[in-house]
Amino acid sequence: MSRRGENIRKRKDGRWEGRYSAYEPQSQKNVVHSIYAKSYSEVKEKLSAAKMDTQYMSKIRKCAGDVPFYLVADKWLATVKSTKKHATFIKYRFIYQKHIKEKMENLVLAKLNEDILSQIFQNENNEVLSDSVQKSISCVMNQILSYAASNYHTEKIRYSNQRQKTGNKPVEIFSQTEQTRLLHHLYDGMDVFKLGIVICISTGLRLGEICALKWQDIDLERKMLHVNSTVQRITMDGKETRTVLLEGEPKSVYSKREIPLSDELVKLIFPYYKNAGKYVLHNNKPLDPRTYQNKFRKYLLATDIGHKNFHSLRHTFATNYINSGADIKSLSEILGHSDVKITLNRYVHPTIETKRQHMNSLAAIYGQYLGHELP
Repeated sequence: MSRRGENIRKRKDGRWEGRYSAYEPQSQKNVVHSIYAKSYSEVKEKLSAAKMDTQYMSKIRKCAGDVPFYLVADKWLATVKSTKKHATFIKYRFIYQKHIKEKMENLVLAKLNEDILSQIFQNENNEVLSDSVQKSISCVMNQILSYAASNYHTEKIRYSNQRQKTGNKPVEIFSQTEQTRLLHHLYDGMDVFKLGIVICISTGLRLGEICALKWQDIDLERKMLHVNSTVQRITMDGKETRTVLLEGEPKSVYSKREIPLSDELVKLIFPYYKNAGKYVLHNNKPLDPRTYQNKFRKYLLATDIGHKNFHSLRHTFATNYINSGADIKSLSEILGHSDVKITLNRYVHPTIETKRQHMNSLAAIYGQYLGHELP
């Protein structure tokens, strides 16, 4: 039986139980909590402390509700700047300033909920945003909201992007005919720049990775290539030029990887390995990716191949790798992906020849069922 007004009672198992209610942000309701102790005095002391904590958090939450959203976002960006890669900070800041700041700057934390957020981002003047940008907006918004919940003790809410997806653009790969023409052009009058393109279509390196590749990253004896860095042109505060070329670690921890080299590629690299500078493509400094993209376009122009993005080399490598009969897990590790689902969904593009081969194999199986070979 509980003692009057205290919400404390002795249970049948001999323990004392005290109950109190506290606001739960997830359910947005007051929820009853229980505290247990071996004696009445002990549970009373614990219950009193829990109630004081609940009252304190309620006051904090009420005060925090008046904090402007932009102030929380600024503090979150400062944290990102000090803990993440500079390129990540630049990307997040760009997304916030271009797609979030103006819509949220007059709101305070207390006024936010999931319905309001949906209404705010639903009206974007018929602006068509790619799936990638929409995903980035959701990522930044939810990180800011999570920061607010953790540091200002506000209700934890999430922004769910309900906009119509535009659909990912189909990724182009080089056809067999285009690969033949391109490789003939690269092998004819081979130089270090043409070699770099062959390395990319043979290993799946990204543009920034080949531009930052050093000779010390290539072990011809072990026939191994190590991806240890990448280079990209990004905005840098306080610099005279609008952007600077920045060399850093690869895209993710999984991007830092080892890639086996074929015997043919080792033979091709060997003549350039001796007496080489620091970087494969540009002696003592990484090559600007824009410069290499321009060279790549010239190679395509010389072979009468239509416009293709440099990244098509990576997709072509992945397609050829799978079509050769290799397993998806090996490909995923070579490409530096964190999950094989990324590899399957974005980088595996079976050719019509491969599909036809599988259809013929299926027909052969049906022929065996019938007891004869189909014509």
